[in-house]
Amino acid sequence: MTNLEQFLQEAKCLLVDDQETNLDLLSRILKRRGYCHIYQTQDPTRVVPMVKTLAPDIILLDLHMPEMDGFEVMAALRPVIPPTTFLPILVLTADMRSESKQRALAEGARDFLVKPFDPIEVALRVKNLLETRMLYLDLSAQNAVLEQKVRERTKELEAAKQEILRLLTRW
Repeated sequence: MTNLEQFLQEAKCLLVDDQETNLDLLSRILKRRGYCHIYQTQDPTRVVPMVKTLAPDIILLDLHMPEMDGFEVMAALRPVIPPTTFLPILVLTADMRSESKQRALAEGARDFLVKPFDPIEVALRVKNLLETRMLYLDLSAQNAVLEQKVRERTKELEAAKQEILRLLTRW
C-alpha cells in the first residue's frame, strides 16, 4: 500500500448538509472508494466543535442550510483553522450562480460542485484534495525536521565560534 493509499484510507471526512439523503449519498460514495472515517452532521452549528474534536482531513459542505449557511460555517472555521494549515473544504450546493461559487472559493472553499453531482466526480475531487492535504502535511513535517537541523547546526556553529574566540584571546 502506498503512502497515498494509506492516507486516503485513514482520512477523516466531515460531511455537512441539512438533508439526510445527501449525507447518505455522500457517505455511500466515499465508503465505496475505501474511506473508513466518515463523520456527518445536519447541524451546521456543530461543525466548529466537530473540527476541534475530530481534526478532519476534508470537509464537504453544503452552502444553503437553515440557522447557519455554508458561508457562515467557513467564517466560523477561520479562527479555528490556522492560515498555515491546509484543510480543504469542498462545497456541494444546488446554487448554480457564479456569485455563490466565487464567494465560496474566496471565503475558504478549495473546490465547488453543483448538485446534483456525479458520484465519480465527487470521489475524484475528494481524492485530489486529500492528496494535496497529504503532500502539504508531508512538506510541513519535512520543514519541521529541517528547522530543527538548522537550530542544531546554528548551536554547533555558535559553540565553535565561542571556542575560536576563546582560543584567540589566549594569544
